[in-house]
Amino acid sequence: MKVFKFGGASVKDAGSVRNVASVLKRFPSDNLIVVISAMGKTTNALEHLTDADFFGKENPISVLDEIKEYHLDIMKDLFPDTSHSVYPAVEKIFQEIKKRIDGTPSGDYNKEYDQLVSKGEIISTLIVSEYLNSEGITNKWLDARDLIKTDSNYREGRVDFEVTGKLISNYFSSFKGIAITQGFIGKTPDNLTTTLGREGSDYTAAILAYCTNAESVTIWKDVPGVMNADPKWFDETKLIGHLSYHDAIELAYFGATVIHPKTIKPLQNKKIPLLVKSFLKPAEKGTVINNEPSQLPIPCFIFKVNQILLSISPKDFSFIVEENFSDIFNTFSEHKVKINTMQNSAISFSVCVDNDSRKIPGLLKKLRENFRVLYNENVELITIRYYDQSTIDRVCIGKKVFLEHKSRYTVQLVVKNI
Repeated sequence: MKVFKFGGASVKDAGSVRNVASVLKRFPSDNLIVVISAMGKTTNALEHLTDADFFGKENPISVLDEIKEYHLDIMKDLFPDTSHSVYPAVEKIFQEIKKRIDGTPSGDYNKEYDQLVSKGEIISTLIVSEYLNSEGITNKWLDARDLIKTDSNYREGRVDFEVTGKLISNYFSSFKGIAITQGFIGKTPDNLTTTLGREGSDYTAAILAYCTNAESVTIWKDVPGVMNADPKWFDETKLIGHLSYHDAIELAYFGATVIHPKTIKPLQNKKIPLLVKSFLKPAEKGTVINNEPSQLPIPCFIFKVNQILLSISPKDFSFIVEENFSDIFNTFSEHKVKINTMQNSAISFSVCVDNDSRKIPGLLKKLRENFRVLYNENVELITIRYYDQSTIDRVCIGKKVFLEHKSRYTVQLVVKNI
């Protein structure tokens, strides 16, 4: 068994869906589990829909109509005969979305988010599965929620590996052929949909591989493999042909967008190799991530924008001690805010986090009950793995440095344009 994952960019339009078919045709005799994300920027659009419905700032029906039209355009290209069974199947999902937004939101934003945003993966896999069948690539459509069970921690569902493992193992124990399923989603014991965290389709692929003892996982991207920097930020990026699990998880943790942070652990535990390859050039080797130790031959750069740097200190100017840290970390956990880097001094604790407009105001309000909080907005977090002074100097040109945190192999810098 092999596990493939295709992200949103790989199914963003009809031509991309046809390309997925051409990639799969290269593996005619393999048993495959194919994990597919929502099409293009559909997840962003469904987040927009959730906000429109929950906060009432605009008409959610108009947002939904745009999402529906986008998918219908793809379907009309792939299935010119509008009597094809895929049309009523997809229409049923859109009717479920409409029924939900016509009702009254539950009052729990995260819960509403998961029920709506998860529909993107359901729609995309229905379309792709039907198209593959029409091209002679026989496959079985599978609802991932029937196999991946989580708790009720909406938007960051924690997988129950004992139950999930049994369900996946039983389903695939004698499976032959190709299964098409969704990334990113699971289900609670109460049969409500959860999501596994933004960009969580990679994690889904890793869970399926772990529970089936798969031969490998391949993430198909629009880049040649893992690069030493995002091409959006660097003109001369280089392909990294091999990564150890250790370096991969470090890069993912610090924000490398090629791999979801939770992906590596299940694979490392069973020494399942992870391949990152280009769906545009599938014959090329790409990047291999496995248990073989190696040090990266070149520095790797990770940029995170739209950050906010918080400086937290006791109101009475006393030392910041263990009790303070406990209160601070509990507050971040309650507001589901992930700390990207941190540093403390005698009387202050500084943290850099994503400037999420839905989370940060509530976090600041809570912190200010017991602490003095200052902040700098519109900062960037730059992480360099295997740095030297010249690489630090390179990224700091024209920048003011607010925070620098060094370890043996990694440096993190919070900066702002001068």
